[in-house]
Amino acid sequence: MAEIQSIGVIGAGQMGRGIAQVAAQKGLGVVLLDASLDLAQAGRGHIERGFERLVKKGSVTASEVGSVLARITPSADYAALSTVDCVIEAATERFEIKEAIFRRADEAAKTEAILASNTSSISITKLAAVTRRPEQVIGMHFFNPVPVMKLVEVIRALQTSDATYARIAALAQTLDKSLVTARDMPGFLVNRILVPLVNEACFALQEGLGSIEDIDRGAKLGLNHPMGPFELADFVGLDTLLYIAEVLQREFGDDKYRPAPLLRNYVAAGWLGRKSGRGFYVYDGAR
Repeated sequence: MAEIQSIGVIGAGQMGRGIAQVAAQKGLGVVLLDASLDLAQAGRGHIERGFERLVKKGSVTASEVGSVLARITPSADYAALSTVDCVIEAATERFEIKEAIFRRADEAAKTEAILASNTSSISITKLAAVTRRPEQVIGMHFFNPVPVMKLVEVIRALQTSDATYARIAALAQTLDKSLVTARDMPGFLVNRILVPLVNEACFALQEGLGSIEDIDRGAKLGLNHPMGPFELADFVGLDTLLYIAEVLQREFGDDKYRPAPLLRNYVAAGWLGRKSGRGFYVYDGAR
């Protein structure tokens, strides 16, 4: 089994640059790809600024940071993926976008390379089916923020080979992550549990059972959760949660997964959480 020594990350946003950072810190070569070179360079720049704060705190040295950044190559050219051992897609959570990316990555990557998706809800089996290497396609779902969160959820498509799974499990170990394995079903493991919980909290708020603060406090103190459902929703992004809830309802055909109207209204208002400055809570700088 060939060890994965280099990866390509498609998408230089919050998740993609987090994956790139962790991989580079563990000594892997990384191609950080986005739609434009400016976006890819901005992703690398964000990683650099985060390290600068750690250097000031004395957590890392400037030399160590320089070595990590040297392993990250920004690019907008899919041809740059031709030498990597594994490609991890971390783009917007829309099937049509991921499908187009997988087709292009399949054409660009070397024959033996694995194609992985960081999706939190989209069928890996469907993504595998659009490639010429379906047995080398797998889900590798990281959690935000990637440098802090220890979990990687690995999802086997129907087509995924044992060899592909073994190589990705070894990669997770290299990245110092803990691994759980899920079948390719809507929501996989974590979001199958999480999204209905947050959605039910939205119904409770909508029905006036309690305030945002009381529902969050109840979950933290009564369930021993580190964050309440609304705090977590704001952190994840309400649009992302709504999308996953819609996937669960559509794919299972069960109305128990129907999104709360209140959640739909918040998304329609543009109140998406921390990233927009306002969700269930209002953040600094938001009006």
